[in-house]
Amino acid sequence: MTDILPGRHGKVVVDPALSREVADLLRANHALLARVHGGWRPPPKGADPTLGLAVSVGAGVVAAVLALYGLALFAAGRYTSFAMTMTGAAVLTVAVLLRPRTDAATERRRALEREVHQHARGHEGRYVLDEQLDEPARALLARAGTAVEQVMASRINAEGLLDDVRNAVMLPAQEWEIARLLAKLSALRAEHQEVIAEGVTPEVAAVAGPLAEALDSSEAAVLARVEALERYAGHVADAERAYRARRQIERLSARLPRYEELLVESGADGAAVPELDGLSEEAGRLEQALRDSVSSAHEAFRHLGG
Repeated sequence: MTDILPGRHGKVVVDPALSREVADLLRANHALLARVHGGWRPPPKGADPTLGLAVSVGAGVVAAVLALYGLALFAAGRYTSFAMTMTGAAVLTVAVLLRPRTDAATERRRALEREVHQHARGHEGRYVLDEQLDEPARALLARAGTAVEQVMASRINAEGLLDDVRNAVMLPAQEWEIARLLAKLSALRAEHQEVIAEGVTPEVAAVAGPLAEALDSSEAAVLARVEALERYAGHVADAERAYRARRQIERLSARLPRYEELLVESGADGAAVPELDGLSEEAGRLEQALRDSVSSAHEAFRHLGG
């Protein structure tokens, strides 16, 4: 249950009630969340870097003092003491040089890991990963996500022809509810299959059968939610096509005088002019198609909350 659907990056669906900062952090770190979900813990925070620097500086100073003292011993002819002192200075110097140092990039990465782990544990149950879903559930969540993205990325939503404010609130809430239900469904389905795989007696089968039907009914209910999202996205797509076509006709209509001027100047057949004039009528038909499509989208949107 850890494979990602082909062509898709791992996705994190977050409870819309979470703060924007926490939600963005969780969405941006799917790989880390997956590791946390698998039981991974970041290494404990190391000692303060300034403390390590102080230790290194102190050891360096001691090594320098020993070296000077060793020179004094050498000058006094105390060669045995000189050798021991210089050995100690050398050992300290090597220890300072070989002391592992954590660079800034590594420290930032570790700080991010600790932050993500903290929020992942603190907000457990308020986000859903692909890894928590079985294959059928992932497919349903992918369909829901695609429908939401199509609506939110549409030009007519950006232009305010749809209820963009309600879309921004309701659609993420719908996607989260679908993801949450699919995670529970996947977990129960896996547990149910694990029990059944052991082999069941007729008595157990009598209980397991209705439970399996309950799982199927729940999946059907979630499927209905996804299909409602897809219907809404379909109406939005129809309106988007009408909107785009209307804009293209308007641009062509604005250039109509130049086309007519060219026909007159070139002495071409004037019969083409009436056909060009038909652009205005086509624009009117597309305007009505756009209104009808937007109206259908609004009607489908109302059913989402049901």
